[in-house]
Amino acid sequence: MSIQDVIKNSFLESFSNTFTLNSIFTMAVALVVALLFGLFICLIYHKFYRGVVYNRSFGVTLIGMTVITAMVTLAISTNIVISLGMVGALSIVRYRTAIKEPLDLLYLFWAISTGITAGAQMYPLSLMAALIMTVVLIVFNRRKGRGMLYIVVLHYREEAGGDEIRRAMGTLKYRVKSKTLRGEITEMALEVYASNKSLVFAEKLRAIEGVEDVTLIQYDGEYHE
Repeated sequence: MSIQDVIKNSFLESFSNTFTLNSIFTMAVALVVALLFGLFICLIYHKFYRGVVYNRSFGVTLIGMTVITAMVTLAISTNIVISLGMVGALSIVRYRTAIKEPLDLLYLFWAISTGITAGAQMYPLSLMAALIMTVVLIVFNRRKGRGMLYIVVLHYREEAGGDEIRRAMGTLKYRVKSKTLRGEITEMALEVYASNKSLVFAEKLRAIEGVEDVTLIQYDGEYHE
């Protein structure tokens, strides 16, 4: 059978396609499984969210994207004509939403991939991928929880020398990110790694004679005041 015959048969099947009870049951199971996996991905996203304010709409998007991708996979698996039409329709779609958190891309591709595998009835693959992704997120979340990274901005006068600042930092790991001299005032930005959430070092810096103010910013890829 040539490729022309395959396309012709698929085209004719697209007009005479009838749904049987077995096919309807198979599609229903695939969509329900996609919904369950989407809910699971949303729960994982909520559990390991690192931002300041939880974005509920993004969690709902993950659920909907998983189900819709499964629906598209079920549709294009029927015949080649529908698959070609779907590719042409989706190729003109452009998404302009900016992704600020790199991990959000992980969840998006996870939802899309799970929808594809669920639509193709590859449920064990979806389950194994979900387990592996959960383990990866748990491991790296624990490693991240061992310490906090801060950006410390100091404004001080000449009498507060570098030796005083080093003594105030004690055994904390830090490095100078920038140093700006403006007349009698010096601005210094430090990247500080604290093994716990104690902010005693900020009080020690503030107590140095000549230090006018101390600004502390938590840093994890973005700035959170």
